[in-house]
Amino acid sequence: MFRLIPPLLHRAMLPAAHQLRHLWRVWRKQPIAGCTVIATDFNDRLLLLRHTYGPSAWTLPGGGVGRNEDPEQAARREMLEETGCAVSGMILLGTLEETISGSPHVAHVFHARIDQMPRPDRREVSEARLFPLHSLPEPLGEFTKRRLELWRGHL
Repeated sequence: MFRLIPPLLHRAMLPAAHQLRHLWRVWRKQPIAGCTVIATDFNDRLLLLRHTYGPSAWTLPGGGVGRNEDPEQAARREMLEETGCAVSGMILLGTLEETISGSPHVAHVFHARIDQMPRPDRREVSEARLFPLHSLPEPLGEFTKRRLELWRGHL
């Protein structure tokens, strides 16, 4: 459905939608589930992206887990939607319990390999790039840093 909206209009509406979602979560405090994919290519470069809304920090691909959706399915869907990349070798690294916008949040963190260059959707994601692990860009989001610590603990 959202693909019917022209990309420029979609990008213009996202900051307001992001703010409304934040306010809804603060008010409801309903538990939510999300997924994150730490995606690397076969040269061990890390995929990071920037969203067209919210903070301008570099983040990892991911998003919400839908009702009756398996977290791994959600992670694969989010990767495809945000970067155009299908993934292989998906491994669950663990879950993190945190708070987002005042709501309890469980993040399912996966590692996967990609074998193609990311193509940002230009709606939700403005930039998607691969970075060598020794020179990650700044600023990295706080949630991103926590997820990378979890991943490094598995290396």
